[in-house]
Amino acid sequence: MELTAFLAATLVAHVCFAIFVTGHAVVTDRDAGNWPYVTLALGIAGVAAYFFYDEP
Repeated sequence: MELTAFLAATLVAHVCFAIFVTGHAVVTDRDAGNWPYVTLALGIAGVAAYFFYDEP
């Protein structure tokens, strides 16, 4: 896979993950906080953190 194709696919995936996190927060009436931005930066790790991070 070429570098450009890889970066484009990664960008699209991270944007879709961020949209999913935002949509889930809206549907469940949950505050998304900064998780959509974290998801844009870290991808699937941001999605996992959004679901498993418990605030103290």
